[in-house]
Amino acid sequence: MEYMRVFLVGGIICVIGQLLMDGTKLTPSHILVIFVTSGVILGGIGIYEPLADFGGAGATVPLPGFGYALAKGAIKATSEKGILGAFTGGVQATAGGVAAAIVFGYLMAVIFTPKAKK
Repeated sequence: MEYMRVFLVGGIICVIGQLLMDGTKLTPSHILVIFVTSGVILGGIGIYEPLADFGGAGATVPLPGFGYALAKGAIKATSEKGILGAFTGGVQATAGGVAAAIVFGYLMAVIFTPKAKK
């Protein structure tokens, strides 16, 4: 049943992104910013937490989940370190994922020799 919840939540997020691409003139970059920003806002006001609890990786892996992690890290660090935590908490909370994306992206570029589009 957990797989169904993950698939449902992740699928709904992807459907929203697809509808935005098909039904508007927004570019993928605009949609990326909208998703991350919406994750930050929904995480900051406490709405994304129940969604992440229900949907698991279906809610935390897509782009709104990154925004949620930024907000959650900033909120936690602010309660521990004061106002300075608002600036450092999000970066600390997402540093592992960002570092992994850079390392694995570099490794794939070395292994598979990417070519420029023509």
